[in-house]
Amino acid sequence: MRRLFPSVIVLVLFLAACTESRPSGGSTPRPGTPTSTPGTTPSATPPATPSAGPEGCPNHPTPACTGVPPGTELRRLKPNYAGGTYRVTKDGTVLDGVHVSGDLLITAHDVVIKNSRIDGGVQDWYENKGYSFTITDSTVGPEKGCLTAPGIQTADFTAKRVHIRGHGDGFSVSGDNVRIEDSYVILCSNPGDHGDGIQTIGAGKGLVVHHTTFDQRYAKDVTSPIFLVDPGTVDVEVTSNLVMGGTYSMRLLHARGKQVMKDNSVVDKSWEYGPLVVDCAKVDFSGNKLVTIDDDYRITSVVSPLKCE
Repeated sequence: MRRLFPSVIVLVLFLAACTESRPSGGSTPRPGTPTSTPGTTPSATPPATPSAGPEGCPNHPTPACTGVPPGTELRRLKPNYAGGTYRVTKDGTVLDGVHVSGDLLITAHDVVIKNSRIDGGVQDWYENKGYSFTITDSTVGPEKGCLTAPGIQTADFTAKRVHIRGHGDGFSVSGDNVRIEDSYVILCSNPGDHGDGIQTIGAGKGLVVHHTTFDQRYAKDVTSPIFLVDPGTVDVEVTSNLVMGGTYSMRLLHARGKQVMKDNSVVDKSWEYGPLVVDCAKVDFSGNKLVTIDDDYRITSVVSPLKCE
């Protein structure tokens, strides 16, 4: 049985929103795409580059310069809520160097999570009310297996140098003021999933996705690493990311206001149908390119500029 987060409605909306995203017809293998058994993480995780330290990743984010810093001693928090969940209820709570063995439910404002490991997901929407948090230098998701629910959701959060693993969806955004940067997302899938690296669901204003690696090559039941097609999305910036996999690797449609997609690198032939689906007339689109990479996510060549047409 699929394990649900405390706010079941978010996951239900997510699954419904993804249903129409895959083109009709059978799936064809993606050229050069590694294969894995559905429901598991990749059998061969790409090797990591040397850590870049607190200044950030040297090129594009990898497991070595995101997530819990090496040598960090973690203190295990006992679940205090239903289903093995740890719930935060006090505004301004700081979780530093903790290990949450299940989900982390945030029902307080201005919560800080850093240098921590959460084996389930992180969510700040509960009983029709949203909260706020920042998460840095932390690892989200199980070391083994695959959870269909998103790694981090829902609104009013900042994620920096976060490593998401073992989730069918990386980020799910259903509200305003979300910033994701310098992070690494390696995606998996379970049969029947429609996985995304990041997806917008419902109204949301001020989304920034910057300098983050989205790797969906190892997942089978997928939509897109970057899937931003909700008409409620207003003012979105997608810049300097490294993206690979999916049916289409990047999608930006139906948004309003400022729409920017610049300086992103899409791994050539890693997709199933094409590199992008973008409303070219409305999006400030420039500096994007098709690339090849090595096992450490370093760009080895630029194949060509990526044109929006």
